[in-house]
Amino acid sequence: MYRSGAVMAWNVFKFCTALRGLGSIMILLVLGVVGVTYYAVVLCNYGPALAAGGLDSLIALLVLIIFHTLLGMLLWSYFSVVFTDPGGVPPNYRPLVDQERGEIDPLEASEYGPLATPNPTNARIRYCRKCNQLKPPRCHHCSVCGRCVLKMDHHCVWVVNCVGALNYKYFLLF
Repeated sequence: MYRSGAVMAWNVFKFCTALRGLGSIMILLVLGVVGVTYYAVVLCNYGPALAAGGLDSLIALLVLIIFHTLLGMLLWSYFSVVFTDPGGVPPNYRPLVDQERGEIDPLEASEYGPLATPNPTNARIRYCRKCNQLKPPRCHHCSVCGRCVLKMDHHCVWVVNCVGALNYKYFLLF
């Protein structure tokens, strides 16, 4: 790994394209786990117990009602987190105050304007290094999605999406 006296660093971000392709497989894997669970609970255990009659039939009916209710909520929250946009930076975002100092130091209109180019030397305004956009607080760039996400928690391979400001609730419910 040594070349001309320098240490070669691994670029882990080149594997991010593989994560995009893995996404549909992960959705199928989650649906497969749900399908196997459904088969084991409904078709093998409590479904046949419905025909037995008596107290066992009543208990099986109660378990199946609870199971189907929880399964419906699980699938709703899973597909909500998969298909809900995590929230990106609005195209017209402009900070009103210094993000580091708060309201005591308002920003001037001359520091950022419609024709202003990203200036990494200006510490008062944060810019994303990858997409060169203004960056709100708690906003991070996702190397898998290739964009900035508001209140980004992480990119989840199981839901094939970033967990951010707009889909965090569904992720916790899932």
